[in-house]
Amino acid sequence: MAYVVTEKCIRSKYQDCVEVCPTGCFYEGENMLVINPDECISCGSCADECTAEAIIEDTEAGAEQWVEFNRKYAALWPKITSQGEVPEDADEWRDVEDKLQFFSEAPGKGDA
Repeated sequence: MAYVVTEKCIRSKYQDCVEVCPTGCFYEGENMLVINPDECISCGSCADECTAEAIIEDTEAGAEQWVEFNRKYAALWPKITSQGEVPEDADEWRDVEDKLQFFSEAPGKGDA
């Protein structure tokens, strides 16, 4: 079992989850984060901290697509182990539905 990030993170990207991850399995895109499901130890700390409620267990209904999504972008984006800048308009995007249309494949800065 692992945890994965869903589209609820898009344009919200609060990053509180990153600070509590004991294995550093988060990767940063331009407008969202993903978890490498192969590195996740299923502790659940990140899900408890996620302000956007964007992190789910890979066993939840509909999680299959997010497991592959997270795996793909974790391989392409830089690792992030500490909280970076939260988008100024994160709160405005928090409860927006169907945010996948706003997804950017561009990498974030990571821990640079």
